Amino acid sequence: MDLAISLIGKPAILFLDEPTTGLDPRTRKQVWQAVRKLAAAGSTVLLTTQYLEEADHLADRIALIDHGQMIALGTPSELKQQVGGLQLRLEVPDTQRVSQAQQIIQEILTLPVNVNDRTLTALLGNVKIQLVTQVL
Repeated sequence: MDLAISLIGKPAILFLDEPTTGLDPRTRKQVWQAVRKLAAAGSTVLLTTQYLEEADHLADRIALIDHGQMIALGTPSELKQQVGGLQLRLEVPDTQRVSQAQQIIQEILTLPVNVNDRTLTALLGNVKIQLVTQVL
């Protein structure tokens, strides 16, 4: 019902928060069709979902969020290449050295490094494992 009300007036921007959670497969496909129609008509649709299949089918670009931080952004195919690889996760015992560790990893791997307290994470994608062992 909320989605139907949102569609009245052909909005320029539409925010959908997990619109297919709890729906049966047929209704889920109908929602997907409605979202595709809106996008084809020029609407911008911002959609949150925990279903990777849904994001893959509906999104031009996907942002992956972990603990409130964006850890990756790209097209579905770009993210599949990145996430399909390894993830570096490093716990830094000394909180005063976290930013130094982040800078070193970013310089050597030329990848964005996310910081959450004392934990550093980086999506390695196709980076060779030998390069990672050099950093460590």
